[in-house]
Amino acid sequence: MQKAALGALAGILATTVVAVFGAPQSDADLLREMKDRVQIEDLMWRYTRALDTNDPDAYAAAYTVDGQFGAGGNATKGRDALRKMIADLRQRAVDAQAKGERRPPLYHMTANERITFSDKDHARVEAYYITASPAGGPNAPLRVVAVGRSIDDLVRVDGQWLIKTRNVAPQD
Repeated sequence: MQKAALGALAGILATTVVAVFGAPQSDADLLREMKDRVQIEDLMWRYTRALDTNDPDAYAAAYTVDGQFGAGGNATKGRDALRKMIADLRQRAVDAQAKGERRPPLYHMTANERITFSDKDHARVEAYYITASPAGGPNAPLRVVAVGRSIDDLVRVDGQWLIKTRNVAPQD
């Protein structure tokens, strides 16, 4: 009797898995998702490039109007605050250079990115990140500045994917 019940339960479980994960999508849905993935990859490239070049306008443009970097009480919220955050980074670099200090550039990289969609207008990008400073000659090798995990919640606004929240220190 137990074997029959276990067999029936396994059959129900297998049917559920196929129904949830194997449900066929229409060609239009598959094409939209493929296009969305390309647009999201482009968004994340533009975000990273804006950060690496300290471009406040391009950085803020990657976010929704009420977008947020960080989590909790220290989060930076809204395009104006995000723009100021990067403008302040740029100004610190200019001030350091004026004092004769050499600050090597930083390069932000992501790895093992995973894009999931909760619906046609909301997506999540999970990834690992590495921030590195390039080698400065034989006595100054490449330096890894930071590593971690990020979670980006994205939303489509007027046909364009934008970052709603970016968390580079998730607690899970």
